[in-house]
Amino acid sequence: MSYKLGITYILLSILFLQVNANNYQSGANSTFEYIPILKGKKIGVVVNQTSTIGSIHLVDSLLKLGINIQIIFAPEHGYRGTADAGEHIENEKDPKTGISLISLYGANHKPNAAQLKGIDIVLFDIQDVGVRFYTYLSTLHYVMEACAENKIQLIVLDRPNPNGFYVDGPVMEKKYMSFVGLHPVPIVYGMTIGEYALMINGELWLKNKIICDLKVIKIMKYNRKNQCVKLPIKPSPNLPNSRSIYLYPSLGLFEGTVISVGRGTDLQFQIFGHPKMKPIHSFKFTPESKPGAKSPLLQGFLCNGVNLQQDTTCLNSTNHFNLRYLIYAYKETNDTSFFLKNGFFEKLAGTDALREQLIKDKSENFIRSTWKKGLEEFAKIRKKYLIY
Repeated sequence: MSYKLGITYILLSILFLQVNANNYQSGANSTFEYIPILKGKKIGVVVNQTSTIGSIHLVDSLLKLGINIQIIFAPEHGYRGTADAGEHIENEKDPKTGISLISLYGANHKPNAAQLKGIDIVLFDIQDVGVRFYTYLSTLHYVMEACAENKIQLIVLDRPNPNGFYVDGPVMEKKYMSFVGLHPVPIVYGMTIGEYALMINGELWLKNKIICDLKVIKIMKYNRKNQCVKLPIKPSPNLPNSRSIYLYPSLGLFEGTVISVGRGTDLQFQIFGHPKMKPIHSFKFTPESKPGAKSPLLQGFLCNGVNLQQDTTCLNSTNHFNLRYLIYAYKETNDTSFFLKNGFFEKLAGTDALREQLIKDKSENFIRSTWKKGLEEFAKIRKKYLIY
């Protein structure tokens, strides 16, 4: 390592300590651990707007340090994180750097051999929120698979999981696996994305049980029990703040129903409602077309709803997968078309049992009791891969 480069590392490290109000350093900050590995190699990166070192995008930082980035892969919501959920994103060139930009959302979930030709190492740095149906996990899976097939090392720059302090919800069943859930894990799995990558490898979940050459750059000063991890950048357009991220596991299942979760408002995943519901404290809202939600569910309809924005600090009262919201909305709408007919609810839940339990008016305690065995089995698997 050159003297000049070493000084750069020291200065960057000091900067990282100063800018990080959470008192942890993400894996991206530990440049001294991975920059020497990248030097002189052709690099592919899997990144979005959360991929930063301090306030500087990872790509810009790497280029300034002389790293040869050949290709950029982007997950759902795109490289800049502004696309709607489910929106098709075209391949293009990054206007700032001129580097080829490939979407891993839509028809092309997995980098192909042509896109990876000549690449020596792939660097993965995306902020996850610890919820099974958040699609960045599936992107990780397919990137690992592509790297394993093409004999390319994958380096994951680990980041904290804001929902990493608990595990809850039904475990995914094989027949409902899709891009919103590829693995037999509960809705909230309590692992960082680096730990999750180790689990994918260790449990042989990749196609043909192949193994990815994987290295995880750890988070420094990270405590998974911290219930107030504040992310510096919103991980996707409709998770604008910590409250929405904490509520996302509980409200995400509404995406498979006729209930609005506030897309098209300024309170995304902090409210829910429907024209047929009875409002709590007279709360009402009307979804409108907005950036990140161009055509939201129930656009233009006045919805009676529930406002969860004023919940307790850090949502300590909802530090589990909260069934009460789902049960309340189902009973209030009293609508046979509550569940969307495309089977999306089952894919999100990972099972058809939850739908049947709601229809049969089973209690919250009964429903939770049916998750116990799956959660106990997952706990044994999870324990093997925890690094914090």
